[in-house]
Amino acid sequence: MINRHLLCAISLIVIGWGIHAGPAISQTSNRPNFVFVLTDDQSYGMMGCDGNEITQTPNIDQLAKDGIYFDRAYVTSAICTPSRISILLSQFERKHGVNFNSGTSVAPEAWKKSYPVVMRSNGYYTGYVGKNHAPIGDGGYTSGLMDKSFDYFYAGHGHIKFYPKDHHDIFMSAKDDTQIEIVGESATDFLSNEHRLEGAIRFLNSRPTDKPFCLSICLNLPHDAGTSTMQMRNSDDEIYKTLYRDISIPLPKNYVAKKDITTPKLPADVLKTEERQTGYNWVDEPKDLTERMTRQMQALTGIDRMIGDIRSKLAAEGIDKNTIIIFSSDHGQFQGQQGLGGKALCYEQTTHVPMIIFNPAAAETAQGHRRSQLVQSIDIAPTMLDYAGIKTPDEFQGKSLRSLIDGNGDAVHQYIFTENLWSTHFGNPRIEAVQDKRWKYIRYYKNQNFPASVKVRTAKELNIPVNAMLYAVHDDGIAVYRHYAESSLAGEAAVYEELYDIENDPAELNNLIDRDHHTDVLQRLKKAWNQKLIEARGKGVPKVLRYTADNGAKPG
Repeated sequence: MINRHLLCAISLIVIGWGIHAGPAISQTSNRPNFVFVLTDDQSYGMMGCDGNEITQTPNIDQLAKDGIYFDRAYVTSAICTPSRISILLSQFERKHGVNFNSGTSVAPEAWKKSYPVVMRSNGYYTGYVGKNHAPIGDGGYTSGLMDKSFDYFYAGHGHIKFYPKDHHDIFMSAKDDTQIEIVGESATDFLSNEHRLEGAIRFLNSRPTDKPFCLSICLNLPHDAGTSTMQMRNSDDEIYKTLYRDISIPLPKNYVAKKDITTPKLPADVLKTEERQTGYNWVDEPKDLTERMTRQMQALTGIDRMIGDIRSKLAAEGIDKNTIIIFSSDHGQFQGQQGLGGKALCYEQTTHVPMIIFNPAAAETAQGHRRSQLVQSIDIAPTMLDYAGIKTPDEFQGKSLRSLIDGNGDAVHQYIFTENLWSTHFGNPRIEAVQDKRWKYIRYYKNQNFPASVKVRTAKELNIPVNAMLYAVHDDGIAVYRHYAESSLAGEAAVYEELYDIENDPAELNNLIDRDHHTDVLQRLKKAWNQKLIEARGKGVPKVLRYTADNGAKPG
């Protein structure tokens, strides 16, 4: 009788866990593991494998040699939150409908179709470590939905800065104080058979060895929010104290200091540079830029060491031969090239990112190649699901890159579409761009946003917190954002246009929009822009929830 009751109790526990975590599927050789590393604000060209001759990234360079390096990888939106949600949901921003200025969070209905939730419900053991900059559920960062959606969660919501313990209690039990080392420690803890790291939210005390896993590692570096808070504390690794400080760091090609700008890159009524966030003022002076670039390089070398440690851990656990590793960034940023600073534009410097995918199970003849085909960040999720043997949700807008990774498949995209809907008092315009492998066409729309400088002045006069004035989004902002997303579809005309021959002008220095002999190219790209715009918007109303200062939201 006792044994019968015990057996029933155990059965109920197992059934209950199954309802919570989804159907368990035993790991087999054709169900690989995944480690997906996403950096922050890392443009193409900042590592050895993409042409940087100074920054030391031997482990990532080796990963590129072992796997596939996509030389023409692009994000969908060059700003943190919408880009990261696009990766999670495999959707363009104007379909998922969430940005810093949208006044919305991802609804649970939409979140159910994110790659980590879909993989977990199909038998994958899932983990998320580092930075979460995606407001999910009712209450966004405070809903707890993101935290509970993984078997293992060790992340801070919003920026985690260079010293995460200063800002997020969840990291207090980590041995180190610096971001990369804390994230690396949690990644290693996830990969171990026995979880020992206190503070991590987890539903099992060990990683089940009979199930495949998917670990998402999301960093807050080399983003300015991290590098600006580096202090060279005594507890810092030597990398973050002295590395690169004994050499001369060259300024970026086409760098123009603020005082030397004679002709702005864009018309003053399109991009209002005087309203730019002050956090990007370090691009204005060569001395400040050199210091920030040094810190970025130090951060990338630290990340590189973390990648090497993770590969060593995979080998020690005997799971390296069945673990696909993905490395990419959420977007890039300007460092004074052509006098520009920040992101949220559709130029190569902000949208072109590194992307490496290493499948150790691929044939040797398919490893160690560079691919020039156009790919995009929203392709990562369907690629993982393809390898995992999981049906791709109908809501996904990306495409699997498996044929390009395991062989020399045909191109999956003829055109790439990028957009910026973060049009705010910081001077940013609304932008849409379409490009093929050679040409890029960019459209800008009327910029009538109220200036940030006036808000700052008023806040100081009335002793109102400046950040509350600048970053709080109220309910009316939801309507403004939706108008931004729909207006070009409804026929709003562009106020400024650009055409670039990226093949011969990769820095996008020469706008060819008025050259008559490019008329055929321009008309073709305009037709492609219209089609890609419709595809990016998709059908139906975005599945979002109200998330504004009026119902308790705080800036992320």
